Amino acid sequence: VQLQASGGGLVQAGGSLRLSCAASVSMSSVGTVKWYRQVPGQQRELAASITSGGIPNYADSLKGRFSISRDNAKNTVYLQINSLKPEDTAVYFCNAYYRYNGYWGRGTQVTVSS
Repeated sequence: VQLQASGGGLVQAGGSLRLSCAASVSMSSVGTVKWYRQVPGQQRELAASITSGGIPNYADSLKGRFSISRDNAKNTVYLQINSLKPEDTAVYFCNAYYRYNGYWGRGTQVTVSS
């Protein structure tokens, strides 16, 4: 399985971004998909996840600003980030569970300027 994350960029604080994680297989056959983020020198942090049935879950500190969704018809999971803060600056990675294995995509850089 290949995962392609995209949608990152440079944005001012208060702005929004929508990140996409496109899978090379039918998303309807993929289990839980997770978005992580990582700041250089720090551990990767789980930001949000969504089950195969579409149930979302979020890190407590990110609730209210992050929204995860999946479009099985487009084989894509999205992460909408609103009210961006400089501390959201990180590389964002998606991870998908498929046939008893976890797969990672390359990250997409999000940089928030103050």
